[in-house]
Amino acid sequence: MTGCTSQAEPSEAGRFARIGQWWSRALGSDGYERHTALLVGKSTLAATIAWVISYPLLNAQSPAFAPFSAVLIMQVTIYQTLVQSLRYVGAVVAGVAVQIALGFLVGPEAVTFALVALVALVIGRWPALGAQGGQVPTAAFFAFATYTSATGYPEKIAQLGQIVLLVLIGSVVALTVNLVVFPPMRFRSAEYSVRTLAHALCDLLGDIHPVLSAGELEQEQTEQWRARAAQTGELITQARVGMRTARESLYYNPRRFLRRHRGRTGFENYGAVLEALERTLYQAASLTRSLDQWRDTETNYNYRIFLERYGTFLAAIADSARLLSALDEDHLADQAEELCQLADRAQHYRRQVSEQAESDGLPLADPTRPYGVLVVEATRLMEEFQHTSDVLQRYADK
Repeated sequence: MTGCTSQAEPSEAGRFARIGQWWSRALGSDGYERHTALLVGKSTLAATIAWVISYPLLNAQSPAFAPFSAVLIMQVTIYQTLVQSLRYVGAVVAGVAVQIALGFLVGPEAVTFALVALVALVIGRWPALGAQGGQVPTAAFFAFATYTSATGYPEKIAQLGQIVLLVLIGSVVALTVNLVVFPPMRFRSAEYSVRTLAHALCDLLGDIHPVLSAGELEQEQTEQWRARAAQTGELITQARVGMRTARESLYYNPRRFLRRHRGRTGFENYGAVLEALERTLYQAASLTRSLDQWRDTETNYNYRIFLERYGTFLAAIADSARLLSALDEDHLADQAEELCQLADRAQHYRRQVSEQAESDGLPLADPTRPYGVLVVEATRLMEEFQHTSDVLQRYADK
């Protein structure tokens, strides 16, 4: 028994330590933990206000509709809260309308419920309702239950109308809370999106260039590089979502008119950098495919120095990616200047790659050998990083 107690205590201590660390991150930095805590807090506040309005004040028959609606449509941005509230209200109104139309025409029969379910499910497939399409049959079923339990047509109409009213109350409360209480500004989401892709690229190229500089390629290594490059698609999708969230956080947000947020209302530059990094990752994936298809049986050409030059070029690109993985708008001017210097250095090494290939007489036009493809990939990688450097420099100069 004593042994069991001594094992449980460290586990409990570790759990409380992790909880403390989570709250420390939430209070100390504008990251995932703080966003989660704010969303939970605002959802709780909105649900409470909606409940107070629907039950103590209005004494509604089904007061839970209001807080349920408030929590359901509370989103990370004001724009998404507004969009989802409109879709949700539209879905509920459609579901109630289906019940009113069929219920009063046919009556509270089993066949009526089947018709209500059929029509509501069809309407719920309407693309304009988006993720809220499933609320159409849900509202219709609740409306049918309310219709069958009410006595007399006036009461039936009143109860069905009350459902719509409670949904409207919950939606308005959620939108108001999100608008007034710490309206979310996700400027950093754009930076995080760029950092994520840059970090992935830096890690990949950081593993490739030492091997190329050594002049040796092994099949196991090239297969691993190719597999890692193929897995970047999910990172690209997440980065796009982060960029979209950053843009949407500005819509209808009163905080963007504050002095410290003026001049930070566009994400076109970060968007251009993100697109360039996406293309760079695709180029890196193509590069890994070329390296994986390499056949180390070349006897007619000496390519060792060429690979060394190529490794040096990729190391320079990895340095640029490492800088982008620490992108910070507060230090953007210095980072943009440093990135320009790194781009110039990488351009110098890229020219050395081309010159070495020509000096060694490598068959660049032969599609059965990788030399020409590798030179082309180097040129494209350089173009994307040069474009990224130019975009950030123009943004920093504003």
